[in-house]
Amino acid sequence: MVDYKILDHQITNLNSLENFINNYKNIPIEAIIKQDVLRLGLRFDANTLKNRHYKSKDYFIFSFDHVPLSEQPEEYRFKAPEEIKILKGIYNLLPTVISVRIDPNSPYLITTEDEKVVLKINQDTLAEVEFPPIPSWYNHSTASGKFPNEIAPVIEWGYLIYLTVFRNCQYFGKDEECAFCDINHNWRQQKNFKRPYTGIKDIKDILEVLSWIDKEDDTAKVYTITGGSVVTDLQGKKEQDFYIQYIEAIESQFHGRWMGKMVVQAWEKKDLIRFKETGIQVYHPNYEVWDKRLFPLLCPGKERFIGRDNWIRRIIEAAEIFGPSYVIPNFVGGVELAKPYGFSTVEEAIQSTSEGLDFFMSKGIVPRFTTWCPEPYTTLGNQKKPPLRYFLELLTRWKELFEKYNLPVPPGYGEPGRGKAVFSVSAFMDIIGYRGRD
Repeated sequence: MVDYKILDHQITNLNSLENFINNYKNIPIEAIIKQDVLRLGLRFDANTLKNRHYKSKDYFIFSFDHVPLSEQPEEYRFKAPEEIKILKGIYNLLPTVISVRIDPNSPYLITTEDEKVVLKINQDTLAEVEFPPIPSWYNHSTASGKFPNEIAPVIEWGYLIYLTVFRNCQYFGKDEECAFCDINHNWRQQKNFKRPYTGIKDIKDILEVLSWIDKEDDTAKVYTITGGSVVTDLQGKKEQDFYIQYIEAIESQFHGRWMGKMVVQAWEKKDLIRFKETGIQVYHPNYEVWDKRLFPLLCPGKERFIGRDNWIRRIIEAAEIFGPSYVIPNFVGGVELAKPYGFSTVEEAIQSTSEGLDFFMSKGIVPRFTTWCPEPYTTLGNQKKPPLRYFLELLTRWKELFEKYNLPVPPGYGEPGRGKAVFSVSAFMDIIGYRGRD
C-alpha cells in the first residue's frame, strides 16, 4: 500500500498519479485527473495558442489563477482558454471539461505534439486536448459599445450564461472578506490592466446580449445571476431589490427561455418567495465551510451580518420554497485545511465536511463544491494547495451519501456522469452514476 500521507503535499508525477488511480477505483480516472489539474493549475506552451480560434478566459467573477496577472507569462496572459476538454490518451479518457487556472510552475503543460494539442504531466503525455469554441454572438457589440464576453459570458462549454451583475463585494478588507475569495482583488487586477470590466452591469446591455443568444445559440440552457454581497445598499437599493431587478427584466422578455439560477447570500423566506415567483428555479446560498469554529474565521463578514446558524436555517427553509433538490449550496473544497486555523490532517477535514454533507443530504438538499486554489491576493494566498488525496476522499464521501439518500441529479448542471459533465470547477458531476473499475 502507498503511504499517501507522504505524497500529500508533493507535486504529482505520473507514478504518483498511477498510485491514486489504482487505489481509488470508485472514482473515474477522468475525475482524478480533473481534480489534480484544478488543484495544481496549468501552464501553456505559447506556440500552442497561436493561430487558434477558441474562447479565452473571461474572468467572469474570480481569477481562479494561482499567480497574479502581473506575474503570468506575457505570451499567454489573457490568452489562455476558459476551459479545456481532455480526451483519449494513455487512459482512453472520455471527454472531460476542466476550468483553466494558470500556474507557471504546474507539472501540467498544454503543448503541441505531432500536430495535436496535448496535456502533459512533466515529460509524459496524458491526453489530447480541445479548446472551447467561440459562440457566434461573441462577435457582436452592444449599443453602448460593450462586448458580450464582458456582459454575459458563457462557461461550462457554453452551457451556462454567467451574469455577475455586481463585480465587487461589500464585505471589504480582511476583517470582512471571505479569506479565500478574490472577487474584489480580481476586479482591481482587471482594472489595473485597463481591461473593460464593468463593476455594475446595465440591464439594457444584458438584455441586448441575451437577445443574440436567444436567436443564435442552442447550447446555453441556464443563466446564473450573482455578484458580491450587499450589506448597506447599492444604487439606492437593498440587496434583494438590486438583484431581483435583473431577474424581472430577463423573465419579462425571455420567460422560460433558460433555467434561472441565483447565487447570493442566504435570505429569509419572504425574500425567496419573491424570487421564486419572478422565475428563479435554483438557489445557491453558499455556506463555504461547515465547521462551526472555522466559519467565522474564514467568512467573517457572513458571520457578522448573518451568522452561521442563521445561514444554515435559511438554507433549510429555502427548501420549502424551491424544493430540496433546487437548493444547492456550495462549499469551498479544501479550505478546511488552511493554516493556521484549519485541520491538520485530511481525515479530520473530511470528517468535518462529511458531517455537513450528511446534514444537508439527509434533508434532500445536495451541496456541490468548488475546488479551492489559494488565489494570491486573498488572506489565504500563501497557503499550500490541498493534496489530491483530500479531493478523492471528498468525492468518495460525497458519492456515498448521494447514493445513500437516493438523491436526484442536481438541476441546472447539464448531464451527469463520466464523459458528459460540463461543470468545470470540481468533479462532483463527473462521478454521478459511476460503478467503479475492476
